[in-house]
Amino acid sequence: MTVGTHNSYKRAIPPADYRLIHAMNPKVAQELDYAHKDLTAQLNAGARQIEIDVVYDPQGGRYSRPLIAARTQTTLDPTWGKAMERPGFKVLHVPDVDFRSSCVTFKLCLGIVRDWSRAHPRHAPITILINAKDGKAAPGGVPLLSFDEAAFDALDGEVRSVFTASQLLTPDDVQGRYPTLRDAVLHNNWPKLQAARGRILFALDETPEKVAIYRGARVSLEGRVMYINTDEQSPAAAYLTLNRPVEDGERIARDVRAGFLVRTRADEGTWQARGNNRAHRDIALHSGAQAVSTDYLWADPRFAGGYTVSLPSRAASMCNPIRMGDRCGNMAVEYVDNSDWRKARAAPIVWPDRRATDGMPTTITK
Repeated sequence: MTVGTHNSYKRAIPPADYRLIHAMNPKVAQELDYAHKDLTAQLNAGARQIEIDVVYDPQGGRYSRPLIAARTQTTLDPTWGKAMERPGFKVLHVPDVDFRSSCVTFKLCLGIVRDWSRAHPRHAPITILINAKDGKAAPGGVPLLSFDEAAFDALDGEVRSVFTASQLLTPDDVQGRYPTLRDAVLHNNWPKLQAARGRILFALDETPEKVAIYRGARVSLEGRVMYINTDEQSPAAAYLTLNRPVEDGERIARDVRAGFLVRTRADEGTWQARGNNRAHRDIALHSGAQAVSTDYLWADPRFAGGYTVSLPSRAASMCNPIRMGDRCGNMAVEYVDNSDWRKARAAPIVWPDRRATDGMPTTITK
């Protein structure tokens, strides 16, 4: 169990851009008003789940002239421009609007994670969630290219160009000799912790239509790099996105006990942080989901109360109390400030009291 970050690459929107967005839609502007430190800092702080949004750019240069930069007469970094001109997947939140990333290309983001992992080879497994962005562009912006099978093949190819097979934990690794991935998961065929340390797994967190394209005609996910966000009955079931820990609390606990990996969210749209409302966060942390995602690994100094999300006792990862119960529940398996895994002590993690949920919003989206 770990805390992760949502849109982990995202940089702050400059004041001139923010004013323009706010003039068009104040609600959207407020929802976009968060940022993260770079991926290395997040991993150093204990995040073992990150999220990357990718757009398809096989020719290069498609998203290199953001509309909002032209309207605010912003001079863009030439290094950024050169990276954007190269063919390959780009990492952008909202092309033409909220486009600033700490790692502008997918390969660059992956290389940062790879290098950190090599420097900390006994880390708990890291999950990288992928959103494959397409659909409507911002008004007046460049249309996003759709993800077809060729695009997903190329996406898998970029992952394999950065990570070796031994660094990855793929669906085939888990499925083994079982007839489907779901069968393997329900028979607890995930690798043991010691075998999973230092490894990276990817999950495509997308709509049923997109994951169907990624899966293709496969029985499960044979040959693919990524797990997919699907339902519990699919032969390809191993990972689920259940972002509403209040409404889906029973389902999260049931799925975790069954052996599925689950991601949920502690906050959304800056609302909880602005009001220092920790109730939703506390329910998410107690839900049993293996990854609890946040926009606030660090507090935003603009907001009173210091809202943040982390595991207690400076744990980076801990045994899952829902999944493992008394066997090792509430024990740290990795600490934030301790790269030497052997020094992790078998002392119970002390959780803060869970707060009341009266009056809090409960709907969380991607």
